[in-house]
Amino acid sequence: MSEPTLESAQAALARVIDPVFDKPMLEIGTLTGLTVDGGVVRATARVSSPSEAVKARVRAEVEKAVPGIELTIETVVPTREVMGGDPIPGVKNVILVMSGKGGVGKSTTAVNLTLALQAMGTRVGLLDADIYGPSIPTMMGIDGHPVSKDGKRIDPLARFGVPMMSMGFLLESATQAVVWRGPMLHGALKQFLEDVAWGELDYLVLDLPPGTGDVALTMAQQLKVTGVVMVTTPQEVALQDVYKSVSMCEKLNLPILGVIENMSWFVDSAGVKHELFGAGGGKKVADFAKAPLLAQVPLDTEVRRWGDEGMPIVKAAPDTEVARAFLAAADALAEAIAKRHFERTGGEKAPKGEGPKRLKIVR
Repeated sequence: MSEPTLESAQAALARVIDPVFDKPMLEIGTLTGLTVDGGVVRATARVSSPSEAVKARVRAEVEKAVPGIELTIETVVPTREVMGGDPIPGVKNVILVMSGKGGVGKSTTAVNLTLALQAMGTRVGLLDADIYGPSIPTMMGIDGHPVSKDGKRIDPLARFGVPMMSMGFLLESATQAVVWRGPMLHGALKQFLEDVAWGELDYLVLDLPPGTGDVALTMAQQLKVTGVVMVTTPQEVALQDVYKSVSMCEKLNLPILGVIENMSWFVDSAGVKHELFGAGGGKKVADFAKAPLLAQVPLDTEVRRWGDEGMPIVKAAPDTEVARAFLAAADALAEAIAKRHFERTGGEKAPKGEGPKRLKIVR
């Protein structure tokens, strides 16, 4: 068998398709640095999703095309474009977790998505944008008051390596109510973005309150949002409010990255599956939003128990069905973000992900 040449390696690798972008890797620039030295073929794959499954698939396809290749795999998280006054220029992607309905599990989804994204090796922050009903301190098992080392910017509190900010950190007690009008809420959210030292992050996840009011509008006005994860439960009464949130996102030009259906079913001690809230609601919302259904999350008392103890299920019991659903949702979300960036840039070259890009303003 003859030794490989650069030309033969290129010909073989030209058939390898990027699993995220569904185009030839050599063509779009996700397979680079191809060399042949002493009969050894070397290359670097630049994967735009941190998913281990995606990395494994890339490695398998490349090694199938060129057996014995020395392949280096790099994760390149694509990044949003920002305007000159963006308050968090070091954050590559901003993800809003929202729903028009209360009680569907937005906070549970937000904390578990955050930890699931972090489990893939990315840098993730969490902002509790529910000013009137902050849940993140309880669910993440953290309390205390943020401080400022330099007198200019507030250092976020952190647990599990996740920087966090919440109104709950600023209250004297967990039972204290926030009685503010809209302009004060707007000011607090602005401070949580501008005056907190978020640093360099791949993803910042925002847990939004229910409804279609001030918070989503403030976020749309303050910064370039990567997209929205819409949370729903299957029953019709929830869907009607979620549809309104989808319509609001369209008006505010907030892309919907995907839908998570929470409390999809319950499995009793005998192993019988019960769809307590009906079925198919998440698919209906996804179809309405023209977005993927990222996951269906079962109803499990362990989610409530671990959440109350400040240890989200993804961290406490990653091998459970519920945790695996959140981990799968994070995988699908990272892929959806990469695809959206790819489409935004014309779909010819993969995003480089070197940092937030500033929009050029043409006058």
